[in-house]
Amino acid sequence: MLKNKTIVIGVSGGIAAFKSAALVSKLTQAGANVYVVMTDSAKQFIAPTTFQALSRNEVYTDTFYEPDSTKIAHIDLADQADLVLVAPASANTVAKVANGLADNMLTTMLLATKAPVVFAPAMNVNMYDHPATQRNLQQLKAYGFQVIEPNAGYLACGWVGKGRMAEPEDLLELVQLMCLDQTVFTGKRVLITAGPTREKIDPVRYLSNYSSGKTGYALATEARNRGAHVTLVTGPTGLKPPSGVEVVPIQSAEDLYEEVTKRFNDVDIVVKSAAVADYAPEIVENQKRKKQTDQWSLPLKKTRDTLKRLGELKQSQVLVGFAAESQDVEFYAKDKLERKNLDLIVANNITTEGAGFDHDTNIVTVYAKDHYEKRYPLASKKDVALHIFDEIEAYMKRSDVL
Repeated sequence: MLKNKTIVIGVSGGIAAFKSAALVSKLTQAGANVYVVMTDSAKQFIAPTTFQALSRNEVYTDTFYEPDSTKIAHIDLADQADLVLVAPASANTVAKVANGLADNMLTTMLLATKAPVVFAPAMNVNMYDHPATQRNLQQLKAYGFQVIEPNAGYLACGWVGKGRMAEPEDLLELVQLMCLDQTVFTGKRVLITAGPTREKIDPVRYLSNYSSGKTGYALATEARNRGAHVTLVTGPTGLKPPSGVEVVPIQSAEDLYEEVTKRFNDVDIVVKSAAVADYAPEIVENQKRKKQTDQWSLPLKKTRDTLKRLGELKQSQVLVGFAAESQDVEFYAKDKLERKNLDLIVANNITTEGAGFDHDTNIVTVYAKDHYEKRYPLASKKDVALHIFDEIEAYMKRSDVL
């Protein structure tokens, strides 16, 4: 993914510099051509030779060191970069760049580059929260630079709070995403729903289903990997959301209806893979219901049909639904496709071995509005997500809605 990409890593002073060594190693292994620029403070925490060994390239530490007399080092490096990532970005370096100061190799290079620039701050929580630092970070964003929020946790100084640099794995993923080639989904706004809903009975009980959310999360990852701006509306799951995706947590079918419909006019594609409850308790008890009788009748009411409503509101959007069935799969899928005004529907038989809820695999058939259909064999849910977006792309090309 990063082959032939030149990534410049700026390392400023901070204990998180050891993470930058791991990041440089991962970027190099991913095929990137990596150059490291260090401040004097950074050299107090890690030696330039470490980065030289990991990147297999010269490490830049001095503005006035010119290894090639035919080039000006900081300008040449600025021009070569496909992306510049400052990690860790200390409060001092953030302040310098925010105010246009250029007194070392890193800051001069940052002023000269036209490549995308990302800052990954790392510092004491009180330094991070200081109004001056927050103002400087906002100024970086105003320049068009991206700022990756630090994580919260135990800090090297002994404080607990926000200030830990993002992990190398997450930064690698970000770099890969920012260096993606253009696809038909680049810049498209994609909304994906995932997971189950929970319909509250009382403070300790709810109605739900077996959905794990694995398919929806795989779909969100695939859409993001293709360059889309992704919003993931998700019910309760035990899954870690993919980075670079806007996450909107919901609990009930009504929550999902509200969150999805209010965003619908602003998106290009909706893939509704969430397993939404068809019914919810008519009455929600404020207190835990005690065991009183041998039987308990629970009156239910129908929930609002989000997918049907989207089909009614649809203008130029591509709308994709799911049909998880246990019998007559093709009949019910095609009926739902037409009845809810969908463009595509992904159908599967939940009774088939290796398919259905809470598996790592699935077997699906995709039916399209233009009568195209394709059956896929057993595959991982990651690969199923890839197939679904291939089908969405093919449908968009056939329908001339790119």
